[in-house]
Amino acid sequence: MSVSVVYWSGTGNTATMAEAVARGIEAGGQTPQIIDVGSADVQALASETAFALGCPSMGVEQLEEGEMEPFVEALEPLVSGKKILLFGSYGWGDGEWMRDWVERMTQAGAVMVAADGIMANNEPDDDAIAECEAAGKELAAQA
Repeated sequence: MSVSVVYWSGTGNTATMAEAVARGIEAGGQTPQIIDVGSADVQALASETAFALGCPSMGVEQLEEGEMEPFVEALEPLVSGKKILLFGSYGWGDGEWMRDWVERMTQAGAVMVAADGIMANNEPDDDAIAECEAAGKELAAQA
C-alpha cells in the first residue's frame, strides 16, 4: 500500500523532513509517495487511510498561502477518521503555526500520528530527522 507525503518547501528544510518521513514509511513496510503540493490531488489523498502533510511556518506563523493553505482548506472536510502526520520547519516564533494546524485537523476529525506535529528549527538536525523517520514508520503501521 502506498502512503502519501504531501509537502511545500521554500528552502529545502521541509523537503528534507519529507524524505525522512518517507524513509520511515518504507521501513514500516509501505511504499511512500512524496508529492509536491502543487502536484497533489485532494480527492486521491482523501481516499487514503493515512498520510503526511508538511509545510514550514510562513509570514506570521501560518501555512504557505499560495498552494498549501488552499490544499489544506479543500482537504479539511475530508479528513475525519484519517491518520495524519503533520511536519514542518520554522525560522523564528514558537511553533504557533503547527499548534494551529494540529488543532484544525483534529477539530476536523483527523487522528494525529505525532500528537503535536514535528517541527524543526531551520535545517532539521539529527534528532528531527530521527523523529520524522520514527513517525513515518508509525504512520505506515496505521495505513
